[in-house]
Amino acid sequence: MSETTEKKELNKPEKAYKNLDFLNSTDARTLRILAEYLQPKAQFLSQGLQNTIVVFGSARAPAPEEVEQIKAANPNDPRLKLTSYYEQTVELTNRLTQWSLGLDDEEQPFVVCTGAGPGVMMAANRGAHEAGGKNVGLAISLPNESVANPYVTPELHFEFHYFFTRKFWFAYFAKALIIMPGGFGTLDELFEILTLVQTKKIERPLPIVLFGKEFWNKMINFETLVEFGTISPEDLNLVHLSDQVEDAFQFITSNLKVDT
Repeated sequence: MSETTEKKELNKPEKAYKNLDFLNSTDARTLRILAEYLQPKAQFLSQGLQNTIVVFGSARAPAPEEVEQIKAANPNDPRLKLTSYYEQTVELTNRLTQWSLGLDDEEQPFVVCTGAGPGVMMAANRGAHEAGGKNVGLAISLPNESVANPYVTPELHFEFHYFFTRKFWFAYFAKALIIMPGGFGTLDELFEILTLVQTKKIERPLPIVLFGKEFWNKMINFETLVEFGTISPEDLNLVHLSDQVEDAFQFITSNLKVDT
């Protein structure tokens, strides 16, 4: 190679799609948003995924193996109230995954999907994993939270920068929703889906279980919304309150519709 050719190669400009400074710039935000739509879409299609059972709930719910350590540090730690929900989430998603595999053990028509974090999310992935099924994890990058969830199927594990693209994928394949007790994030996810169903932006049947009557009856008084006319009485039928794994399992499986 001649010296002139070498100089031309050295001065060759970088392709825009390889320029990380540009891709991480404000000007390229649209490309990053589009990537968080197209890359998961391609991966979901490659895995044949069409239907999810989405589980929302607190990241702070302790696993059984963490309880004694928490009690030793503070016997009155409020997180201890969430322990039973972790265990019930594992049981419920385990049963739902076994049921789905029973419909078709190769295709697994319904796949558990969570936010891929700790607490209830990890419990839901754990139940599906221990049942021998694949499951989805839609993680979000947060500055002060980095907890590995070892139960998510690697081929269906994603990390998002934007909350709204993550929530799009929660809703897009959802055929059922299980909401365990949770904080601001859980409430945000719940009410966005409820709004989409109420306004018919989601037109398909979507069974929604609020699990944990004590928590939800204290947290949200839906009857007050009816009393003040801010929702219609029939909107109360959009959710099903439950305290029992068997009840939630029967409600979901009897109302699921399969996309083929």
